[in-house]
Amino acid sequence: MAPMAKIWASASLLGIVLFWNAPLLFKLSDNPPRFSRQNSTLTLLIWSWPFGAAPNLTGDVCSRLYGITGCQLTTNRSLFIQADVVVFHHWELQYQRQGLPLSKAHPWQKWVWVSLESPSNTKALEGWTGKEWNWVLSYRRDADLFIPYGELVPHSLDVVEIPEKTGLVSWVISNYQHSQARAAMFYNLSRHLRIDVFGKANRKPLCPDCLLPTISKYRFYLAFENSIHRDYITEKLWRNAFLAGSVPIVLGPSRANYQQFIPANAFIHVDDFSSAKDLATFLTTMNESHYRSFFAWKRNYTVRLHQDWQERFCSICREYPRLPLEKLYPDLKRWFWDY
Repeated sequence: MAPMAKIWASASLLGIVLFWNAPLLFKLSDNPPRFSRQNSTLTLLIWSWPFGAAPNLTGDVCSRLYGITGCQLTTNRSLFIQADVVVFHHWELQYQRQGLPLSKAHPWQKWVWVSLESPSNTKALEGWTGKEWNWVLSYRRDADLFIPYGELVPHSLDVVEIPEKTGLVSWVISNYQHSQARAAMFYNLSRHLRIDVFGKANRKPLCPDCLLPTISKYRFYLAFENSIHRDYITEKLWRNAFLAGSVPIVLGPSRANYQQFIPANAFIHVDDFSSAKDLATFLTTMNESHYRSFFAWKRNYTVRLHQDWQERFCSICREYPRLPLEKLYPDLKRWFWDY
C-alpha cells in the first residue's frame, strides 16, 4: 500500500475508534463541559410531572412566562442521555419506582431531588446509595434551590384597606386527624370562642373562587400547619390568611422561624400564650387599633405566591450558574428527615 494510502487508512481507523468510544472519553474527562448561558440551552428533564399530567411545554416556556432564557423544560424521557439536569419529584418516587434510571447518563449531568412536603408526610427513600443527588429543591432555606410557598416583596401602599368583618375566627381544613397538634389546639380553643370551620373535613367545601372571599369576612384565620418542621410555612399563611386579609393565628415552627419570613407584628403565634383560654381572651378583647396594627406590613409589602411548578423548575435554570458542581448528598435521608 502506498504511504499516502496508509496514512488515510490509519486516520479513518482512528476516527472510527474515537467515534465509538466518545462516551468513554467523556466519562474519563477531568474537565466536563460547563453550561454557558451565552451560547447554550440548558435541558431540564422532569422525570415525572408532580401530581399528574404536565402542561404544554412546547416552545420556550421559561422565557415566555418568566423571562428566563436558555432553558428547555421537557418530560420526554428519550432525552435523558442529553439532559443537563434531571429532576425527580419525591411523591412520584414513592409510588413509581419502576423504570427509573440507575445512574446518570454522563458525568456532568446533575440530578435534583424535589419535595415541598414536610418530613412527616414524606416516606423515606430506600435503596438509593446517595451518590445520585446533586441538589435539593425544597421549602427549606438551606436547600440548594430554596422555593418557599410564598414571600413578601417590596410594594408601596398609601392606604391599607381591610375587608369588612362579620365573624371572629375561621378555619379551612380538608384532612383532619385527631393525632395532629393542630387538632388539639382547635379543640381547646373552640371551647372558649366560636370557630367557623369550612372544608371537606367539616363537609363544607369551598369552591376555589369562594375561598378567599369567605375567609376575608373573619378577623382571624387559623393558619395551622399539618406538622411542625423548620421553615415549613405553607399556603395556609401566604394565601388563605394574607391574601384574604385575615390576621393569621399560626401553629407551626417557632415564632423566631416565622420572623425569618414575615414581620413580627404580622401574625399571632399560639406559643405566645400559656393556654388556649389566654389566646381566646386575647382575641375577643382586642381593640380596633391593635387589630389594625397587624396589617401595617401591607404599607411596604405585598404577597407573592410560588405555586406554579413550571416557574419552580424554570428557576433551576436561573440559579444553575451559581450551583456547586461537585456537590453530592451522601445521606439525603439524614438531611431531610433526621435534622
